[in-house]
Amino acid sequence: MRRVMAWLLLMAGLLLFGSGCATVHPPRGVPNVERTVLATGYCPCRECCGWRRNWLGRPVYASGPLAGQRKDVGMTASGTRAHKGTIAADTSRYPFGTIFYIPGYGYGRVEDRGGDIKGDHIDLFFESHREALAWGRRYRQVQIWFQ
Repeated sequence: MRRVMAWLLLMAGLLLFGSGCATVHPPRGVPNVERTVLATGYCPCRECCGWRRNWLGRPVYASGPLAGQRKDVGMTASGTRAHKGTIAADTSRYPFGTIFYIPGYGYGRVEDRGGDIKGDHIDLFFESHREALAWGRRYRQVQIWFQ
């Protein structure tokens, strides 16, 4: 009985709040474009996302124009929580919502941007720093669907 109740509570929570890992699919009827991009990995850690803790122990931006201001770790520039499939890109080239298929990673959506992400460079979100480092820097022939 307890297992059934725990399972029901878990399912209700997923329905109410989402699983945090929405599946990304290309839009129907929209032609894709193929390009070669530099794909790197990032995670929500201090090293990848440029934050530190202030004297109160709260995360703040470590440098740049927002240095010292509060940082909501794991939140993207588009306002979503980063998860597998989140891509950071140069939004002047690939606007928020652009969908990519990256061989070896899968589908992803542009939901973030980064200070060093320019042109045909994308940054793929990973749950851990180890996974991001294992991905490294790879040139990939990708498929892109613009929204």
